[in-house]
Amino acid sequence: MTVLAAGFASFASSVPARADDYPWCTQGRSVGYPGDCSYQTYAQCMASASGRNLYCGINPRFAFAQERRGRRVYRDPYPQW
Repeated sequence: MTVLAAGFASFASSVPARADDYPWCTQGRSVGYPGDCSYQTYAQCMASASGRNLYCGINPRFAFAQERRGRRVYRDPYPQW
């Protein structure tokens, strides 16, 4: 019983990588938009798209997440009252 509980606890605590977290997606009629976003490199994406009438594009979730992280807000140190 203890081994079963330990196995369940280790399974429940492991979080798999979400497929939509990768930067490249195969896109086309058969997969829609944003498509299958499970590729870490452009080469992986192109290899999967080859012969399937698909193309590769950047994952919009990945692109916008990077944009949000890089944005800074500057405040005037001497505001006019």
